[in-house]
Amino acid sequence: MRTAAGTGSFCSNVDIRVVLMNSAEAFAAVALAAVACDGVLGRDEAHALRLQLEYRSLYSSSSEAAMAVLFDQLLKVLRGQGVTGLVDEALPVLSPRQQQSALALAAHLVHADKKVTSEEQDFLKQLVSKVDLPENEAKMIVVAIEALNRDMLDS
Repeated sequence: MRTAAGTGSFCSNVDIRVVLMNSAEAFAAVALAAVACDGVLGRDEAHALRLQLEYRSLYSSSSEAAMAVLFDQLLKVLRGQGVTGLVDEALPVLSPRQQQSALALAAHLVHADKKVTSEEQDFLKQLVSKVDLPENEAKMIVVAIEALNRDMLDS
């Protein structure tokens, strides 16, 4: 994350610092928000998050230490701004195609533990409404991922 400093036009003695994410950080931020949206970071969800990121080209060459730094930074934003703030900071950094992938991954991670809470359902609904995709496309992504993760032996 890069920091941009500037002064607000309304008060010249106030220093404003804005943390800018790059696309790798923003993509990971949406994924982290998905696993944290219910207030519990479960072992299955954390494992799924790690596996999903380490196989993507943006992260495949990152060391354990670099990934730890990335998640420490994202967790600071999450603690300070909450899930909504983290997503709102991340989405504008991502292209529509990256947002499409981030939405699919978020839906997959929400379903990783086979239990979707009302908080997780609300998170996905909000994410669908925020991504820069046609609404029907965004909804269909979530429906497809839900179907993919459904265990047909369950009634």
